[in-house]
Amino acid sequence: MHFSIPPTIPLPALQARIDGKTKPPGSLGRLERLALQIGQLQQSLAPTLGQPHLLVFAGDHGAARAGVSAYPQEVTWQMVENFLAGGAAINVFARQNGLQLQIIDAGVAHHFGSRKGLVDAKIAFATHNFIEQAAMSVDDCQAAMARGATIARQLADAGCRVIGFGEMGIGNSAAAALLTHQLTGTPLPACVGRGTGLDDAGLARKQALLARAAERAALAPDAPALRVLAEFGGFEIAMMAGAMLAAAERRMLLLIDGFIVTSALLVAAAIAPAIGDYCVFCHRSAEPGHQAQLRALHAEPLLDLELRLGEGSGAALAWPLVRSAVAFLNEMASFESAGVSEQV
Repeated sequence: MHFSIPPTIPLPALQARIDGKTKPPGSLGRLERLALQIGQLQQSLAPTLGQPHLLVFAGDHGAARAGVSAYPQEVTWQMVENFLAGGAAINVFARQNGLQLQIIDAGVAHHFGSRKGLVDAKIAFATHNFIEQAAMSVDDCQAAMARGATIARQLADAGCRVIGFGEMGIGNSAAAALLTHQLTGTPLPACVGRGTGLDDAGLARKQALLARAAERAALAPDAPALRVLAEFGGFEIAMMAGAMLAAAERRMLLLIDGFIVTSALLVAAAIAPAIGDYCVFCHRSAEPGHQAQLRALHAEPLLDLELRLGEGSGAALAWPLVRSAVAFLNEMASFESAGVSEQV
């Protein structure tokens, strides 16, 4: 699967425009670097953030039946119903911050029928149990990525310039831990957290089960990212990876949430390293494996709120900061226009 992501080209005039605003140079800190990043990826001195969407990809994992989560697998489809009813945290934050929310059924073990607000992109009714066999075939993995890419391209064609990524899937923190271990070389125990709230005994069980999965697959350290994704991933993770790659091809800004979303980005970055220039890392997750991901991607997130909910909640909460970065670039007076003396 080939994706061609355009490089971000430095615009000296953009840095001059930022420095020329009525403020001491660099005094808006991270917002200035964010404005520079967005202007460069759009190749514009006046970037726009039109029609921002937050996509929540949902999928079930066969390993959930083996006890890697504190919650039963049925919670995935029940939470999708909660999203469709407008009652989840991400619904609240998306409404509050003006993000258009779409829920994508990538592979939930439930039949929803035709529902308003739900995109039916289902590959299958859950992945296989990766403790016993590969989570999905390479063909199904590529199909999930292709469907994610199609969703992103359709949004781009409709004028969307920003996509935030969220997910829902009982067991997907286990999948993310294995992906992180394999794609970053971090020891597996350092990648495994409590997920939805496992107690000490549950965490020990999860660690033991994931060690079995890693031993079963016996992948080489340099195994191709697509193979790693097929062994351990979920349909929602694969679909996010494809959507991220296609969105970057269209010079869209990607709002990266926490641990599970960043595991999809690890796959995307292994396929097309230039994708990192298109990403805003929205928050630092309380999941320990997220630290390994951020180190591997040389990323510094905007927020650190001890979140571990998923759903794209961190992306929605960081969105006002992204808007502020573009707003000051486009609306703030310059020293020249305001008649204010510059520093000597």
